Amino acid sequence: MPLDHPMNATSPQADRPANTRSRLTNGSAMLPGTDGRSAWARLMRDVLGSLEHHCGGELTEVERMTARRAAALEVELCHLEASFAAIRAEGGQPSSDALDLYSRLAGGQRRHLEALGTARRAKDIVPDPLEYAARHAGGNA
Repeated sequence: MPLDHPMNATSPQADRPANTRSRLTNGSAMLPGTDGRSAWARLMRDVLGSLEHHCGGELTEVERMTARRAAALEVELCHLEASFAAIRAEGGQPSSDALDLYSRLAGGQRRHLEALGTARRAKDIVPDPLEYAARHAGGNA
């Protein structure tokens, strides 16, 4: 499944064929009605993938939702920062409304990231002993 896939293997819908689920839940679309090739969507996928990696790989459904919200806020914060840089390059200063929005988005993002946990979690690479034995039993019997 893609990194931005909204369904994990334990989800009840994961057992249904992909063509019976929405494009959002089967992983073929980032958001309904958006072009997944846009700069926004590419940055969103990159940030979401980085957050998933930070959290040690496969996320629970709640973690996935939280990471998705934090990633969307990161993309918007990046666009605001680019806007601020352009305004400053022209000798201006960002409006107080834009700075207030930036501050509120950053605070919301911080809360989402705190819920995910700021300490990096290592990915569990120890195989399940039963799965390992089943995979390696075929050629040695």
